[in-house]
Amino acid sequence: MKINLKGIITMKKFIAPLTVVALTMTSCEIDKSINDNPNDITLSDVDARLFLNGAMLANTTVQVSHLNRITGMYSGQLIGFTSLYSNIYGYALTSDESNDEWNAAYIGATTNLRHIRTAAPDDKLLVGISKVVEANAIGTMAILMGDVPYAEISGEIEDPAFDSQKTVLASLSALLDDAISDLNAASTRNESFDIIFNGDKDKWIAAAYTLKARYAFVQSDYAAALTAANNGISSSAGDMLYKPRGDASINQGDKNLFYTILAGSRTGDLGNAGSYLMKMLNPAESVYRGNAKTNELARHNYYMIDETSASGNTGVAAQMEPQPIATFAENHLIITEASARSSFASGLTQLNAYRAWLTGGGRLNTVHNDAANYTYDAYVEADFASGGMENADGVTKEIALLREIVEERYISGFGSYMPFNDHRRLRGDGETNLIVPFPLNNAAASKHVERIPYPQSEKNANSNVPVIADSEALYTKTEVNK
Repeated sequence: MKINLKGIITMKKFIAPLTVVALTMTSCEIDKSINDNPNDITLSDVDARLFLNGAMLANTTVQVSHLNRITGMYSGQLIGFTSLYSNIYGYALTSDESNDEWNAAYIGATTNLRHIRTAAPDDKLLVGISKVVEANAIGTMAILMGDVPYAEISGEIEDPAFDSQKTVLASLSALLDDAISDLNAASTRNESFDIIFNGDKDKWIAAAYTLKARYAFVQSDYAAALTAANNGISSSAGDMLYKPRGDASINQGDKNLFYTILAGSRTGDLGNAGSYLMKMLNPAESVYRGNAKTNELARHNYYMIDETSASGNTGVAAQMEPQPIATFAENHLIITEASARSSFASGLTQLNAYRAWLTGGGRLNTVHNDAANYTYDAYVEADFASGGMENADGVTKEIALLREIVEERYISGFGSYMPFNDHRRLRGDGETNLIVPFPLNNAAASKHVERIPYPQSEKNANSNVPVIADSEALYTKTEVNK
């Protein structure tokens, strides 16, 4: 559902349409008694749970839709072949391209989620879930764009102030702490309106810790990230995913969002054939990352997107393939890099634990889980010593290990914001020796993208939007990466 609202302004102004938002964004059963007198329906007549999956679907737009694809292009993972995506691929990105995700975060997600907390303050499960999803939605906007409104978005202020990026991330980390407290006090129940974890409080608690780890990690606070991640998502069974639902024979409704655009008017516009990511996974390419202990054919085939026909996709762009929001892969690789920064031995142990998970078919679906096409044998210290298979250029073993971990994050993070965030983090920290060296997207470009521009809808509505020249809209560093 596209919510066509002008800026966020004050969220109280949008309470009236929330009944419509909640009832149209849910596929769950609705209590038919609310139609006894349809002219008298008020927000208090609507079960607070009805606002939950609408907010979750809005957050899906924030996490795995248009802006996600754009950052994939700016991370060497996707290619815009024609039309709109070709222009964006060449760095011709306008502010209008951010409108939908911004409105989804602030209106479709956060307004609904805060209404849940007002309507059902004693339902600790709903309250805790609502805080995790809000932190996820607003946190993504802050990480992508920098300073964003937060402290003033729920009052009567016409033009809410833009808080600093670090302040927002700190506020969201505190909100996640509150969510964890609420969820610890809740009871798991079968909750059909929770389209992520079906009311499993333990999975929500783990996801909250993974988000806390993410927000510390993007700020290069590796100690805090490690502490949070040690309580985060500990297996792929706890992955926070967008899970397409409904009838696979009908090309409408909730489907994989790569599939959806390729099945519609964007056939041929966007894919990854020839991208740096796919070259790294292709043994025929000079930048192939495989070696005597690593065979990447299965991931190559799983990640391949056929831009010419949606129906030909059986991997990440298959019609009913889930998409990552917060996962075991991200959480464990946070642990891995954070550990390696203080101890080579600990980092190597964690990397091998992750490779053991890959050896079990991790990150693949059933179509591509063919053990003949992948190998992830354990590394040993000698592999990272000067002249070892992972250190041909004679750097220290510590740098060689970190370089391999960052590369693994780049590969495993496909379909998420992780590669885009990592590249900006490492550039900001001056660790260019660790970054995956994907090329710029056109010959005229001279620098990598640092941020996603503020949406035109907010520029039109809020006088407090930071002024950044159009020529620098993509290239002005955010606070955490300066």
